[in-house]
Amino acid sequence: MAMSLNRVQLIGNLTRDPEMKQIPGGQVVTTLGIATNFTWKDQSGAQQSKTEFHNVVAWRKLAEICGQFLRKGSKVFIEGRLQTRDWEGEDGVKRYRTEIVADNMIMLGGKGDTGGSYGREATGLKRGSEESAAEEAPVSAGGDEVKIDDLPF
Repeated sequence: MAMSLNRVQLIGNLTRDPEMKQIPGGQVVTTLGIATNFTWKDQSGAQQSKTEFHNVVAWRKLAEICGQFLRKGSKVFIEGRLQTRDWEGEDGVKRYRTEIVADNMIMLGGKGDTGGSYGREATGLKRGSEESAAEEAPVSAGGDEVKIDDLPF
């Protein structure tokens, strides 16, 4: 049996407010834009940085939580899987979009924000425990933080 893995983990900042909507079947879906920074030193020793932009989709209860608690600039940890959709544009050309389908979200707040952990298995609002707060600290600290003022929009 061949092994396969499709797993994505991101820590970044929302580039816009979440867009939450209900689809005809009654399910709630929320789309998020997240920016992450990658920093490295080039051959001359100068620091370089590149920002990547990610499209994230959350469904059901997680979609409601993301839509309710996240805003442009929020720092979050997102875990999920990559999915590519295709459709035909009005011009007849086939289009593709690769996005992250979120399974879990942890709010990595600063300045008095307690943060919280939410996932597919959450039946209600599950606040982050002391243990998860300790795990978040090293991840949310560091020099690779996305600054909202640096975003190109």
